[in-house]
Amino acid sequence: MGENVWHKIQYVYSTCLLIFSSVIVMALIFSENTKVAADVHPAFAFVLIWVALIWLSMVEGGQASLVGLPPIDRDLYKESHPITHQICEIAHKGDNLNRYLMGRQFMVLALVFTTNMCGAPLENADVLGLPTIVNKIFLDSGMAMFFMAAMIGQLAAQVNASRCMLDYINTHFMTFTLYVANAIEASGLLHASYLIQSIFGLLGSPTESFEPPRTGMTLVLHWARVAMSVAILAFAFAVTLSALFQGKTTMWESVPGFAAVILFFVFMSIVGMLEGMQIAFFAVAKMTPEERATRPWAKRTCDLLFGGSGRNLPGFMVGRQMCVTLCFFIIARVTTVKLEDGETNIFGVSNQLQEFFNTGLLGAIITTIVGSITWQLAASAFPLAFLSTPITYVLLRVCLFLEATGLCSGSWVIAKIHKAFAHFKFDEVYVGTAEERAAKKHKDGDYNVKPGHMYPGVPVMPPTTEYKFTLNEIDTLQAELKEHKQEIEERIRQLENQRLRLTSGAPPEQKDKTDNV
Repeated sequence: MGENVWHKIQYVYSTCLLIFSSVIVMALIFSENTKVAADVHPAFAFVLIWVALIWLSMVEGGQASLVGLPPIDRDLYKESHPITHQICEIAHKGDNLNRYLMGRQFMVLALVFTTNMCGAPLENADVLGLPTIVNKIFLDSGMAMFFMAAMIGQLAAQVNASRCMLDYINTHFMTFTLYVANAIEASGLLHASYLIQSIFGLLGSPTESFEPPRTGMTLVLHWARVAMSVAILAFAFAVTLSALFQGKTTMWESVPGFAAVILFFVFMSIVGMLEGMQIAFFAVAKMTPEERATRPWAKRTCDLLFGGSGRNLPGFMVGRQMCVTLCFFIIARVTTVKLEDGETNIFGVSNQLQEFFNTGLLGAIITTIVGSITWQLAASAFPLAFLSTPITYVLLRVCLFLEATGLCSGSWVIAKIHKAFAHFKFDEVYVGTAEERAAKKHKDGDYNVKPGHMYPGVPVMPPTTEYKFTLNEIDTLQAELKEHKQEIEERIRQLENQRLRLTSGAPPEQKDKTDNV
């Protein structure tokens, strides 16, 4: 009972933090105290930040659904969820899921950077007459934007999508998101990642592709895009590092240039470790205890992760997302170029190109490739080695601590409101549990980490540990099954009425009367 009360207290104060953060960010925008609001118009900044947050929620929720659905036989939801089925037919073909996740990774960074430009305060911004200390905590530090992005754009989406995968992506909004992510990957912007993938292959972990080897012109175009991507990445590094050393970014003025560069690489490394840990955890969970025991730190880390009565695993996922999002906003502040009046453009480029530098997208490219995808590929290639350092253990402890604070518990409130509004139901309502599917000759497929791939992205409990429903989840599932049963019975009644009309020769004008009997 005491624990339940504590969770309710966390929901309340976290939701209050979210509401307060949202109010002061909107006040910043309408007082023209953010970059986009000042340079364009407050109304544009208002619309853009909410579009970015809503799209971010689909990108994050879409990942959870697409990564979780491959083991389930698609024929089970072909009729009930036609859009989800169509999306999975595309995303789960060959290496397409890997392509989606690569494009999706850039989308997350781009959307976070966009919300930062729309909602981050300009220098010496002051709104609603708040005390200086409150401004420093929520505005200058970026915590207000962090709470909005983490709870609205990421965690709430992941909460719903992890249990309602079928309903969550059964919309053409997800179809559009899938196409955009695939287009980003196809553009070659991130193809430097494939060079890194090949390097890991040469180091002893060859990529296990689901497609035949590239040949002829396809091979030539692939490596041409790799070369283009490497050139873009090198240019992005040159611009960003030059701006950092010259103090021409939105980094806090008190931080000298060399320290900003160090922080840039430190926070990118933290993001990379956290991105790779979830893949490494999944891979190591499939290993035997004896295999894990060969690496003391890996064993210690896994024992902690899969302990805590099963609560440490979801706790890590929540804390990891909090930590990654916070690092994203710090990286956005570190890498976004900003010139004071009278300062010369970076490398003497034109004003138009300098404006592009100022968007921070170059920093997003660097973070996507070097601070995220590279580490995920390393974790999938060498999972046990990835976890065999005290750094992963420390980061796991940090993530569990962040989750325990309850600072982002408001995401569960947002998720519950969204679930009710969108009428999401647990996947078990439509396709049953894994045991029920197996009994009906629809056993889930094997789904292991493949070297050179960035999925599965969500770790699972070890094979010896069965998932156990909480009391609240059982009550929810019972209610949803009863509701679904009523819907099915109503549909059967309508079909029976149609059948009676056809066999009795009832005229069309009696249709409505018959249906309402």
